[in-house]
Amino acid sequence: MPYTVALTDDDITSYYVVKGVLNPEGIKVVPLTSGQGLLDYIKTQTPDLILLDILMPEMDGIETYKALRALEKEIGRPETPVIFLTGSDSHESEEKALELGAMDFITKPFVPNILTLRVIHCIELNKLQHELEREVQKKAKAYEDLFLGIVKSLAAAIDAKDAYTNGHSVRVAEYSTEIARRAGYDETALQKIYITGLLHDVGKIGIPDAIINKEGKLDDEEYAIMKTHPEKGAAILQNIEKIPELSIGARWHHERFDGRGYPQGLKGSEIPEEARIIAVADAYDAMSSNRSYRKKLDQAYIRSEVEKGKGTQFDPRFADIMLQMIDADTGYDMRQK
Repeated sequence: MPYTVALTDDDITSYYVVKGVLNPEGIKVVPLTSGQGLLDYIKTQTPDLILLDILMPEMDGIETYKALRALEKEIGRPETPVIFLTGSDSHESEEKALELGAMDFITKPFVPNILTLRVIHCIELNKLQHELEREVQKKAKAYEDLFLGIVKSLAAAIDAKDAYTNGHSVRVAEYSTEIARRAGYDETALQKIYITGLLHDVGKIGIPDAIINKEGKLDDEEYAIMKTHPEKGAAILQNIEKIPELSIGARWHHERFDGRGYPQGLKGSEIPEEARIIAVADAYDAMSSNRSYRKKLDQAYIRSEVEKGKGTQFDPRFADIMLQMIDADTGYDMRQK
């Protein structure tokens, strides 16, 4: 496959020398006579490598390199490998160029074979690095998909303990993710919120089925046992060190904004944001679902309860977002998704 090299040098003689060396090797050389010329070229073209002269008028090679990297970042393009060229023997220039991230440094006049080998080596090394990065990303995506599948299976096992709330964990995950999205979370954070929502009730694995499925109000002893599920869940998830939010969501989704929740009675900003989001989503799904002791509640009533809970049970910011979601759901269809 032919390569393209952008030669940036105000001395046009260099172009003919480099062209004479690289063209026979199937490498196209594009002449650019200034740093600004290179920047304009990069906006529309993607060369395989840039040969960049250090000593140029107006914008020297070092300044051009810095502007190039800023431009590539701005337009979302991977960094193009750069080899600096110079007619000077200054070790200071060479050191500065390599510190900035240049792949190589060549002194004029060129030794033809050395120039060819270094150019091809840098291009192929850069392509190999990108190929390895793509493979790593593929593997990472495969592991993420596997992990998410395991998490969903675990969430389904949790929900299966309660015949009346099948799908509860998935719905809480979806509501939490939508609240977080509207609150401005980025894609990485949204994914973590989704998984955290899926596993917020994992501690119920340790609660007897007779308590979870009891028809009617729990007595004090049963309620005390039920209230242990956040700590049980946190204990199960705390060993997943790479996603600490999982145990955060499980441990604190029953805390209240006014400090009257459990297990620790945290208040306001003491409660991690992820848990404050899940608390609203969890309450909405609890009210909009059939339970062993009652049928699902009317949407207008649910709205009034969320409104009433602002600043007491719920973080006002996330409660307001939940109210927006309810108001947009004119057909009361959100619960069915």
